[in-house]
Amino acid sequence: MDTDNDLSRASWNAAVKLAAVISGVSAAVAMTLTTLGGISDSALVLSVIVVGFVASWVQTERIYRSQIGREATLFAGRSHNV
Repeated sequence: MDTDNDLSRASWNAAVKLAAVISGVSAAVAMTLTTLGGISDSALVLSVIVVGFVASWVQTERIYRSQIGREATLFAGRSHNV
């Protein structure tokens, strides 16, 4: 099992799914706020960038933490079998 490739693949898959969800939600919010008025386009773009960056960071950190937990479990299992 190549954990580096598995981790990269998991990170990539999660990032693509997250990007699709954030893009869809952002488009709906942007259309709503544009219809209601009172907010500039640059404020919308900046908020989408910040939310996307933070969400991606959190998602990637969760994947890495889960991988570290799996590796620790595997390592602990090997030491007991010696």
